[in-house]
Amino acid sequence: MTIGDVTELLQEGILQILMLVAPVLGAALIIGLVVAIFQATTSIQEQTLTFAPKFFVILAVIALLGGWMFTSVGEYTVALFNMISDMGR
Repeated sequence: MTIGDVTELLQEGILQILMLVAPVLGAALIIGLVVAIFQATTSIQEQTLTFAPKFFVILAVIALLGGWMFTSVGEYTVALFNMISDMGR
């Protein structure tokens, strides 16, 4: 295994992580921005108002995309284990 192979594995791993967290973080960012604008316009400074909507939106995104996330991680893991078996030959 060369340095190029290791670099490629690291790049694929980082890309996989970014692909999986982007929808969740994007949804949390959008909801946080909407709640912050709502709080600024109404002068309501309630802490739970910022936490609860983000929590439920994150749960909804994970519920909707959880199957795809699990499949993606599973395929990546299988590919890694296949690489290990190929290196032994």
